Amino acid sequence: MLIFLYYSSRVMLDLDKFHACIEICQISRTKWTPVNEQNKAASKLSLRLAATHGTCGFVNGRPVNLNKSKKEINFMKYKISMAPMEGLTGYVYRRAHHAYFAPLDTYYTPFISNKKLGSRERHDVLPEHNEGMHVIPQILTNRADDFLEIEKQLYEYGYREVNLNLGCPSGTVTAKGRGAGFLAYPEELSKFLDQIYSKTRMKISVKTRIGISSEEEWPQLLTLFNKFPIDHLIIHPRLLQDFYKGYPHMDAYQYAKEHSLSPIFYNGDIHFVDKWNEIKGGLGIQTKGVMLGRGLLMNPALAEEINHEMEEGVSEKRNVEKTLSSERLKKFHDAILDGYCEEMSGDRNVLFKMKELWVYLGNGIQASPKLLKQIKKSNSVREYKIASDAIFREYN
Repeated sequence: MLIFLYYSSRVMLDLDKFHACIEICQISRTKWTPVNEQNKAASKLSLRLAATHGTCGFVNGRPVNLNKSKKEINFMKYKISMAPMEGLTGYVYRRAHHAYFAPLDTYYTPFISNKKLGSRERHDVLPEHNEGMHVIPQILTNRADDFLEIEKQLYEYGYREVNLNLGCPSGTVTAKGRGAGFLAYPEELSKFLDQIYSKTRMKISVKTRIGISSEEEWPQLLTLFNKFPIDHLIIHPRLLQDFYKGYPHMDAYQYAKEHSLSPIFYNGDIHFVDKWNEIKGGLGIQTKGVMLGRGLLMNPALAEEINHEMEEGVSEKRNVEKTLSSERLKKFHDAILDGYCEEMSGDRNVLFKMKELWVYLGNGIQASPKLLKQIKKSNSVREYKIASDAIFREYN
C-alpha cells in the first residue's frame, strides 16, 4: 500500500508534519480512492508515477515525486487580504499600499453602518478610488432592512460581494448589539441572516469572533452559520471579552476546520513573519486565506514577506529593512499624506489621520521615540513633514 498525497495548491511536502497541510489518499498499485473527487485525469497519471517512483503527489495540478527535497516543492499558498480597520484602511491607505507593495488578493473596507451612504462612505467605495483592487465593502448592522439598503447602494456602484461585521469588539459598537455584540443573541442573529440571505443579490461573507465570554459558545455559533450560504467565514479566534489580549483560541479554530461548511479564513495576531511561522502550522488545507490587520500597518511589506515564506517553503530570517527600504517607505508614506491633504480640508484633520498611522508604523520600524514625540506634537503639516523626514533619514 502506498500513500498518495494530493492537493491542488502549491505545497511543501514535509512527511513528518504533513498531516496538518494536505489531504491524504490511500492507493495501491491497482486501485486508489481519493478523499474527494478532483482532477480524475491527473489521478491516472499519478497512479502510473506511484507504480514507478513510489510516493507521489500533486503541486498545482502536476504530479511530483515526494522524494524530492523540501526546497524543490513549495509550501501551500494562502490568499492574503487586508483587514478593515476603522479610520486607518480607507481608500487613501489602500490605494497607496497597492501602488508601492505587492497587490493583495482582497481589500476589505472599514465598516459601513449608516443605511444611507454619507460622503465619506461614498468616497471610500467609489470604483475610481479603488482601481485595480479586489475590494469588498464591509457592513456593520443588526437590522436586516438596513443591511439590504446598504447592499442595494453598493450594488449600484458595481459591487457584487459584501462582508458582515460580527467581529468588532469596540464598546460603542457592541453596546448596541452590533459587531461581536450580535453574537450574544443567536436567535436574533439567525433571523437576521435568514432575511439577508433570502433577499440578497450578492455574495455575503462573514467576519466573526468565536463568542462573548466562553469558548463553549463557538460550536453553537458555527452550527448557526452552517445553516446559511456564507461565501467565506473569516474567523478571529478570540472572544469579545478578550478584545485583543491573550493568545487566539486555536482549539476553536481547529473546530471550525473540522465542522465549517463554508470556506474559512484566519485572522488574528499575524504581526511578524516569525508569528506567521508559529501560526501557519495550525491552518491546514481547510484554510483558504489569512487576513492581516495591525501587522500590515506596522510593516506594510508583511504580506510580501509572508508570500516569500510560502514560495520558498523555508523559514528564513529576513531583515525588514531589506524589504522595506527607507526610500520605498517614504514614497508610500508621502502618497498617504498627499491623499489626505487632497481629501481633507485643514491641517488638523490630516494630522489626526497621520498621527494615528504612526501609532502602528512607528512601532513596526522601531522609530526613535524622540522623533515620534515630535510627530505627536506637530501642529501643522509643515512641522509634521520635518519630523517624519527625520525618521526616514534615521531609518535609512
